Amino acid sequence: MGNRRQFIGSALGGAIAALLPNVGIANSIPSTYPETIRPKRLKKGDTIGLIAPGYAIAPPILEEAKKTLKSMGFKPFHTNRIIGNYGYLSNTDEERAKDLNEMFANPDIDGILCARGGYGCTRIMQMIDYETIKKNGKTFIGFSDITALLNGIYQETGLVTFHGPVGSTLNDPYSIRQLEKVVMFPRAPLAIQNVELLNPELRTNPEFERYTITEGIATGKLVGGSLTLINALIGTPHEIDFTDTIVCIEDVEEAPYRIDRMLTQLIEGSTFKKAAGILIGVCAGCNASTNPKSFSLKEVILDRIRPLGIPAVYGMSFGHVENNFTFPIGITGKMDAAKMNLQLLEKAVI
Repeated sequence: MGNRRQFIGSALGGAIAALLPNVGIANSIPSTYPETIRPKRLKKGDTIGLIAPGYAIAPPILEEAKKTLKSMGFKPFHTNRIIGNYGYLSNTDEERAKDLNEMFANPDIDGILCARGGYGCTRIMQMIDYETIKKNGKTFIGFSDITALLNGIYQETGLVTFHGPVGSTLNDPYSIRQLEKVVMFPRAPLAIQNVELLNPELRTNPEFERYTITEGIATGKLVGGSLTLINALIGTPHEIDFTDTIVCIEDVEEAPYRIDRMLTQLIEGSTFKKAAGILIGVCAGCNASTNPKSFSLKEVILDRIRPLGIPAVYGMSFGHVENNFTFPIGITGKMDAAKMNLQLLEKAVI
């Protein structure tokens, strides 16, 4: 829900607060979300619209994504807007927003998969037709830069969205199975299982280490995604309210000091400390630093997150990694930090 939708309530609250001594005015971040809307579950034979709301996608990778969708039993569809480049973007802001809006409005499209992430989604947030989306709720899937759209659409409409693979990464059996469990064959409760790390190199890679930061059990609606994009939304109408939520975080190729800076910014904000739980995925490429005296990624995460006293873990199987499970934004989940598990307590689709 955007700040503009809070204007009347904020104005009234401000007037009342002005009459009362020592009463603080609430921050502008929305404290509640709209009524939850669940999209229809996907089934074989459904048409999946492919869009590129950020960076352009190379034609061979687009064709590979279409082959994967066909192998899953879907019929891929895309417009010509997805083809080509506009600088580093796939198209102009107006055309990328129009592609998204038309996919939701088109009755022949059953679900929408973002072809890739990159950058550009925050540029079109104010061009999205949220009323059309609310009236035509569909399964909307992606991650990375798509984080902005996943959380923004949920805030504005209440539509459950899905943090999962994009077209360019939908080529891994684990990721496909996890996506299908959530959007095609849901049940409640549904356990979201981490992948078994069979590769010896991953087992010894500190970025893939799995550890409990703070023990505890937490229940709350799932929000979040890319740490960079979560931070990019701060100060905008789509800043995330973390109150009583389970915050999911991941990132890629950010030096430890940059992870430190972004986590610090969240912690210094008004609602992150009110989260019920924190799930951190695999932050691939985030343990590297050119400074030999640098803190490690793990040292940064423990230093920033542990003092909050919120149940928290690191190393869940989502993010910019081959094995990327799907979790729904806006659905209630339950996490056990000691056991490092996550359950969806509600079906995400109907």
